[in-house]
Amino acid sequence: MLRIGMLTSGGDCQALNATMRAIYKSVMYNAKEPVEFYGFEDGYRGLMYKKYRMLTQTDFNGILTIGGTILGTSRTPFKTIRKPDEHGNDKVELMKRTYNALKLNCLVVLGGNGSVKTANLLSQEGLNVVAMPKTIDNDLWGTDMTFGFQSAVDIATRAIDEIHTTASSHGRVFIVEIMGHKTGWLPLNAGIAGGADIILLPEIPYSIDKICEVIDRKQTTNTNGRFMILAVAEGAISQEDAKLSKKEYRKKLESYIFPSVSYKLASEIEERTGKEVRVTVPGHTQRGGMPDAYDRVFASRLGSEAGRMICHGEYGYLVAYKNREIIKQPLAEVAGKLKLVDPNSSIIKEARMMGISFGD
Repeated sequence: MLRIGMLTSGGDCQALNATMRAIYKSVMYNAKEPVEFYGFEDGYRGLMYKKYRMLTQTDFNGILTIGGTILGTSRTPFKTIRKPDEHGNDKVELMKRTYNALKLNCLVVLGGNGSVKTANLLSQEGLNVVAMPKTIDNDLWGTDMTFGFQSAVDIATRAIDEIHTTASSHGRVFIVEIMGHKTGWLPLNAGIAGGADIILLPEIPYSIDKICEVIDRKQTTNTNGRFMILAVAEGAISQEDAKLSKKEYRKKLESYIFPSVSYKLASEIEERTGKEVRVTVPGHTQRGGMPDAYDRVFASRLGSEAGRMICHGEYGYLVAYKNREIIKQPLAEVAGKLKLVDPNSSIIKEARMMGISFGD
């Protein structure tokens, strides 16, 4: 008997269900012995506190196009994973007990950076683990792409697209705040696809003087200069703030009178340029809805490879995507590493060649 546990951890995104469906189909089609699937509810908490149910074919029917996760999810920060829970229990030991009590052959974890770090920890503790690259931020080390990213890019791009006509009609500066706290892959791609004039990323600290200079220059030299669109990562940071220590910056954020960096920018731009500025925040819509065609195919490929690995007993890996091929990366080599946008990368240089400013 082959017993497989699955959980989805961290923020939700499109194609979680599509990935689990592909894993199930691949294993059921190729396994040489009877198979049981157990789904843990609400991420690692389900594994800790034995909240699970057996999954059958019925659970996977019709979920290829459905966003979110049929298992539910929750955030279990890696930095607290070794701290006792509210009852004084060791969280890692709780997960190991559930795994052993169900006599699982392996655990499949669908998650982002923090979830993969926990998956690697469980692997080091002796559990058979396969991790799947889930995040709209596309910031997992060791893989060129994560599922959920392309669907989120499409949603963020549509948000920018819808702003163009109202921005033009009123002659305003519009800031569209895109998810991306530590990395800028999502605002970078959505900004280019949506025709943003300025894109601000966490990896490229901005100058408010430079931003206002770009706005003034477009207004005087471009026939479309009556409006301007900025795609701003939620984690965008000024050059002054980038010089602060993490502790100093956190303290400064606590004294903010603005909901986010976008509103601070809006206030500064209005004061310096006299232009009307409006802020739009698509927020969690970027995580929602059905996966696009790319993510459905991508999730199916990843899930298929995960199923093959499970059937062959290949554990301790992240299923990844490199040079257009699905591969496996040792968890120990990718866990805890963040894939940042390189300010000197070709995509940044190409965007600059088209006149896109990064505020620097």
